Amino acid sequence: MSRSFDAIIVGAGQAGPALAARLTAAGKTVAIIERHLVGGTCVNTGCKPTKTLVASAYAAHLARRGAEYGVGVGHVSIDMPVVAARARKVILDSRKGNEDWLASMPGLELIRGHARFVGPRRIEVNGETLEAPQVFLNVGGRARVPDFPGLDEVDYLTNSTIIPLESLPRHLVVVGGSYIGLEFAQMYRRFGCEVTVVEMGPRLIGREDEDVSAEVRSFLENEGITVRTGACCITVHKDPAGVRVGVDCSEGAPQVVGSHVLLAVGRRPNTDDLGLDAAGIATDEHGYIEVDDRLKTSADGVWAMGDCNGKGAFTHTAWNDYEIVAANLFDGEERKVSDRIPGYALYVDPPLGRVGMTETQARQSGRPLLVSKRMMTRVGRAVEKGETRGFMKMVADAETKQILGAAILGVGGDEVVHGVLDMMNAKADIDTYRWAVPIHPTVSELIPTLIGDLKAAD
Repeated sequence: MSRSFDAIIVGAGQAGPALAARLTAAGKTVAIIERHLVGGTCVNTGCKPTKTLVASAYAAHLARRGAEYGVGVGHVSIDMPVVAARARKVILDSRKGNEDWLASMPGLELIRGHARFVGPRRIEVNGETLEAPQVFLNVGGRARVPDFPGLDEVDYLTNSTIIPLESLPRHLVVVGGSYIGLEFAQMYRRFGCEVTVVEMGPRLIGREDEDVSAEVRSFLENEGITVRTGACCITVHKDPAGVRVGVDCSEGAPQVVGSHVLLAVGRRPNTDDLGLDAAGIATDEHGYIEVDDRLKTSADGVWAMGDCNGKGAFTHTAWNDYEIVAANLFDGEERKVSDRIPGYALYVDPPLGRVGMTETQARQSGRPLLVSKRMMTRVGRAVEKGETRGFMKMVADAETKQILGAAILGVGGDEVVHGVLDMMNAKADIDTYRWAVPIHPTVSELIPTLIGDLKAAD
């Protein structure tokens, strides 16, 4: 049996439903195929539930600090089933919102099942073949599970399977010292667990500048998290106490014994069982679908959006992929991925907001630089809130006076950084931003000051 549509979307994550809305609004018939849960990673196992859990952990942390603010709260306890239920409700509400949105679109058919290409722009699902002149892949990604010796002996956790936990681990060993790993590490430490972070590299969040990595490590260790970097030979085995993780670090015990282990060592695209070869769709050595600057694949009439194309691993980059495709198809624009200024956040507390180049990247470019840095202890709003960890840093081109990048590691950093991101998108020079009149008392008010402090790099 074969059926034809004007367009087929594979995957109902961040970019898929929005594109379906544009296509159906244009009068096109659309099939959107989803093999698991509508909403993708963000709604079901990513942003929505994790930031809900982070909020619960922050509430516990702040309650324990109540005496600092003159507030007595007594003993602080964690009701993990309630914490998990709160996250589950956020998931279910968001998923239903997406499902209701899809159901409201005239000309759209949501098909539950696994899609595989059987030819150019021809897809098999549930025993029938669908075809369309336009196909959009939005299949997302999943946790990468490395081939650690002994891993098959233990029940390990990933970012997906740790979400619904209703009991607290005695000792959580987090393998991976980057974004996902550190968020869960701090979260579960604040829930009352013993936590150890094991990282193969020489420092945490290795893509960031060394001063950012060092500051993050410092405040995590101050909360009681053990950090083991330089773990060059990781093994995982069963132990009477739960799990034994071999780290083989140059310092410290050669192994860590915990009750649970969380693998947070990166992501991989969901492209290995799509029959891409049958459609002539090329992938790179890591399985990411190769796309051009307008997100077209090597196959005519096929686009790839979101995590599966390797152009960004965030909900907001997946959304921007949709915007690029839709603008080019419907609005007569020439939008390109290369025009995107990278920005993201690390949701530890205090959070890190990042945009553009790191200082290290800027120095490697060889251009003349202006650099400034201000500790959060010199930010009035942070002092008033009693949250003075971290710093603000900016780097600019000394000749063009354009901002190249910024790191806001401190209270509100994930929000404050947007002022810099907006100025970079507007291509406004530093003198324009310098004369803004921000509101006091805020963290954002220090951005013009940070610009005024820019000095020639050593």
